Formats: sequence, C-alpha cells, structure tokens
Amino acid sequence: MCHPLPTPTSSSSPARANPTRREFLQGATGVLSGLTLSSCGWTLAEVRPSETKAQATNELHIYTWSSYIDDALLEGFKAQTGVTVVADTFDSNETMLAAFQAGKGAAYSIIYPSDYTVAKMIELKLLQQLDLSRIQGLENILPKFQSSAYDPGNRYHVPISWGTTGLIYNSAKLNPAPTDWSYLWTHQQTLSRRMTLINDTREVMGATLRSLGYSYNSSNPQEIKQAYDKLTLLKPAIASFTTDAWRDQLIAGDLLLAMGYSADAMAVTRANPALKYAIPSSGTSLWSDTMVIPRSAPNPDVAYAWINYVLQPSVAVQMTERLNFAPPNQSAHDQLPAPLRDNEILFPPESLLTKCEGLMPLKEPIAALYEKYWTQLTSS
Repeated sequence: MCHPLPTPTSSSSPARANPTRREFLQGATGVLSGLTLSSCGWTLAEVRPSETKAQATNELHIYTWSSYIDDALLEGFKAQTGVTVVADTFDSNETMLAAFQAGKGAAYSIIYPSDYTVAKMIELKLLQQLDLSRIQGLENILPKFQSSAYDPGNRYHVPISWGTTGLIYNSAKLNPAPTDWSYLWTHQQTLSRRMTLINDTREVMGATLRSLGYSYNSSNPQEIKQAYDKLTLLKPAIASFTTDAWRDQLIAGDLLLAMGYSADAMAVTRANPALKYAIPSSGTSLWSDTMVIPRSAPNPDVAYAWINYVLQPSVAVQMTERLNFAPPNQSAHDQLPAPLRDNEILFPPESLLTKCEGLMPLKEPIAALYEKYWTQLTSS
C-alpha cells in the first residue's frame, strides 16, 4: 500500500502563497545528504557521491520561473531525498539564455526553459540528451506533449506545465468586457496608461500578429512590420511592459487590464473576484514550460531525482493546487479536485485551444527582425 507523501513544512525562506509565473523568489539553502526512496516504490534516482568540489555540497541548483518553486516543494524534495534545493529565478527566456551563454549557468543542474527556447538551447549544444530509462512517470504525460516539433521524441526536455496567454481585466470597471486582442486598440482611450503588456518579444508581437489575422510565428517581414506599426499606435496607452509588476496594481484597481499568463490569472482572480480572464477569440499562444539538464550540470544524478519527484502525480497535484498551473500529467489531472479540474482558466475548452499556437523558434534573419522592432518599441 502506498503511503502519502510527507507533508512539507515551511522553510526559513518564506514564499508567497500565490507567486506570479515570472516573479523573483530566493530558494532556501541548507545541509544536504544521502538518498531516500519514496514509500510508493517511486525511485527518484541514485544520488551518487560527489567527486568534484562543485558537487561536494550535494546541493541541487535550479534556474527557474518563480511560480514553479515554493518552500513546500523544496521541503518535500528534501524529505524524500535528503537533498536541499537552491533556486534562482529569471523573468524571461531571453534573460536566462543570455546568462547561460555568459557562463553564469554552470552551477545549475536543472533549468526550466519555455518550449521554443529548448530548440535554441539544443542548437547551441547547451543541453544533455536525457537518459529516459532513468525517468519514471513519462507514460503519464499527455499525448500532445510526448513529442514536440522543437524537440522530436522529447530527447532533451520533460514538460512541467502548460497554459495560455490572455487578458486579465477588471470586470467591475470594463463594460463591454474584452474578448479579443482588438479590444486593446478599440478601447485604447479607456485603457490609456491603465494597461500593461508582457515584457516578452514573442508574446506581444505574436498577439499583435494574431490581431491582424496572421500567425503568432509569422516569418513574413511585411506582416512583422505591420505588427510593429500597430503596436506603435498603442504604445502611448501602455503603462509598462512588465511580466510581474502588474499583479498588485490590478488587484488594487490601479490598472484595468493586463496581458498575462493563465497561471497568474488563477492567482489574481482568487485574490479579487472582480478580475476575470479572457482567452482572445482569434487565438493566442499555447505555451509549455519544461525541465532540462544542461551539459555543464555539476550534479546530473540529483537532477534526475528532481525530475522524478515532480512527475509523481501526488506532487503534481499539490503543485497545481498551490502554484496555479496546469500539469501536462494525465494522472495528476485526474486526481485534481473538481473545482480545479473543471476550471476553464487552467483547462480551456477545446474550441478555444484549436485556435491557439505554440511558439516556435525563429531562424535568422527573422529572429533579429523581431528583436529590432522590439527594441525600437520598448526604448522609444
């Protein structure tokens, strides 16, 4: 008979109950040791003795989005393995990749890039090919996430979450309510200086391309230029480009609308029932975030232990309940309480999902063109 997981206790580093998907959190540190197997026969991985100075501490260093880490998760992993996690966070894939390429990523054994960034990291030869025989629970991954266009066969990544990008708005102050990206332009005067867009090139450019009837992943220079021109018309009304800072302002009523991720929408709609989430009717991005092991990982054995830990359905359920993201784990989904399993912010109807697109990596010179327009837009 399988015993329940130990109930995690708070660490000395307090975490917010509902962190945003892209918000800073400093992980707790501590003394590490040994290996423990879960009582369900779920072998996390063999944590072998460290052989280098970098490994001598037996710490697992993770570089991630803050919404995938909280004290309860860290303490739960330590309870099962004796290993303590040191978590650093980033607020964009571009920030993470730049830091890694600058040589600052050598300490990390697990990194959480978004889907299209995995392809870039594979191209740059930054990742280890995974030994899938060391990973338990892959059979629970939803079929649509078991093989991806950016990493066929999932040789380098394991999906950890998925969701959509949309409009989070104050339903008590906006009438009519937004239903599509075009709302930003048609109600620009009402929203002036009281709306924010994500600080993400691909998301903002993609949403604008979609509002024009084009693909989120357009590689047509004329279409990309049209999106940039349309955004310059909206720029005077935008309070800021931010992935995090809108949250408290929207809850307090200082902002009327924010472009944000579904996981963040779950958190703020719980905090303020007047806040609602709209998935644009013309379509949006269907994103997924992943776990990868870099080639320079100082402790890959513990990295496999972490992957196996978070793939446990009971752990995935706990993460969804606390951290507000949808798991790509069928077994975990089936075990969710009905209010979460039936929540359309986390699990939108198929009629909307069919209009969504995953972000795909862009090749040069198109990638540089996006960045050129983004720099012009955000620096002007």
